[in-house]
Amino acid sequence: MRPRSVLHRLGLVSAATALAVALGSAAPAGAESSPGDGPLPGYTIDNPPLTPAIVRGEPTRVMQGVHRHAAYDIEVPPKWNGELVMWAHGYRGTGTVLTVDTPGYGLRQKLLDQGYAWAASSYYANGYDVRAGVLGTRDLALLFRDRVRKPRRTFIAGVSMGGHVIGRSLEEYPGFYAGGLPMCGVLGDHALFDFLLDYNLVAQDLADVDAHPPAADYLTNAVPRIQRALGLDGLRPGGPDTTNDRGKQLRAITINRSGGERPGAVAAFSVWKDFLFSLGTPPTGDSLPEDPGKVATNLLTRYSPDSPVRVNRTVERVAPESLRDRLSPGLSEVPQIFGVPSAPVLSLHGLGDLFVPFSMEQAYRSDAARHGRSGLVVQRAIRTADHCEFSAAEAGAAWDDLRSWVQRGARPAGDDVRSPSAADYGCRFSDRAAYSAGTGTRRLYSACP
Repeated sequence: MRPRSVLHRLGLVSAATALAVALGSAAPAGAESSPGDGPLPGYTIDNPPLTPAIVRGEPTRVMQGVHRHAAYDIEVPPKWNGELVMWAHGYRGTGTVLTVDTPGYGLRQKLLDQGYAWAASSYYANGYDVRAGVLGTRDLALLFRDRVRKPRRTFIAGVSMGGHVIGRSLEEYPGFYAGGLPMCGVLGDHALFDFLLDYNLVAQDLADVDAHPPAADYLTNAVPRIQRALGLDGLRPGGPDTTNDRGKQLRAITINRSGGERPGAVAAFSVWKDFLFSLGTPPTGDSLPEDPGKVATNLLTRYSPDSPVRVNRTVERVAPESLRDRLSPGLSEVPQIFGVPSAPVLSLHGLGDLFVPFSMEQAYRSDAARHGRSGLVVQRAIRTADHCEFSAAEAGAAWDDLRSWVQRGARPAGDDVRSPSAADYGCRFSDRAAYSAGTGTRRLYSACP
């Protein structure tokens, strides 16, 4: 099983606002490009003019262009405080149109109001290409020095695959970034693809459906048979539990592999049980960004519970298709994060997220502890089930606490991600107003005391 290319959920992929056209025929007004620069062959750029924000009655300065094959946006407030925030976007799918995201969750305006400039790159390539994100983001930060001025501090924030970019950036360029804010981030690197492999192989084993490697009709042939055999076909969020004993075993294994027993985990499984099969279809190409599942393996994985089916004896075992990419310490498209951040990191993660599961935070915490860097990591659990489902209040509070940590040295509070089983776990930093309003998946959780 290999994860297929799929568009990022919840609007983390920018919606195209115009037809994608080759660079040069529709560059944004006022765009600044390096001489001879443009997208790599096969790519086009869609970066419509960005309307300046208003800060205390004055417009910001917006710069857009192309640098080292990536589109970019830069925005500087009228009274700049001399500090910069780089925004790292999430997974784009494997399309050929490069787009730029502004900081989400209301952070764009918040940063500008606080006096921060921000900048965001499209990266020079799509697909699951963390290398493009790491290089493109730093290249743009260096360009900012030419276009504006060298900042006193540079932060890096972002979402999902952008969290992978942040985790590796803080290790690739020690001292360059002053702090990192990964949200719903792939901080467990290859463990994400192991988890996606686990789900599909275990489901196939429990349903007695041989479907690895997946055929083109995996979703229309094998998956419906798996769902019927496990009682998943009628399972809905908030509805009755239709799973049989084997379906319950799949759910329990999935919960354990995604972070262990925690509030809302059973309900979250019903949200994600179909989508996780969609990540088990054949890849769209042979390259690593098109097929990051090449690094995945379950050779040494022990699944729990191991009954009623002795799944540890019967599940198909799969070696990494590309062991070299799995083991390489270098900056590849799907690189390792070693857990040696060079600056403070404050992360947010949804408890029920199974696209990028909560176990990513546990992996990062373990790696940082092993290298004596626990003091640089603060992690917060949010009681939501969808991917990157944060409110402006949650993201804004995290940003405020990170910048205060960097500027004043006082480490902020966080959650212990090793033990998430308490009934009120995740309440401390979850937005009670969002729960009261019933937004998103929040009501799959009980009210916090």
